[in-house]
Amino acid sequence: MTNLYAQEALSRARGNTSGLNYQAIFAGFMARGIPSSEIIPRENVLTYKAWQAIGRQVKKGEKGVKVITWIRYTDKTGQEVVKPQSAYVFHITQTERI
Repeated sequence: MTNLYAQEALSRARGNTSGLNYQAIFAGFMARGIPSSEIIPRENVLTYKAWQAIGRQVKKGEKGVKVITWIRYTDKTGQEVVKPQSAYVFHITQTERI
């Protein structure tokens, strides 16, 4: 079941075209000493589950950058709802191969 969630997270991360979180991503990782030229959202900046989907694990103790994602779901009445949810993203340097 976890693998399914990881694949879904990867699909959402790579398929999204919004640049809404770019400022927070760049500011957060540059504050940690990562040059802006090495920050490529959706390629080397992904969520915990998305990293797992491609065979990488976030290293113990690493702190991510908080971003806002939009989650779509169907409520009890059958209506599609979109709601904001916070998530954390990690740079590839914060991960290791599984």
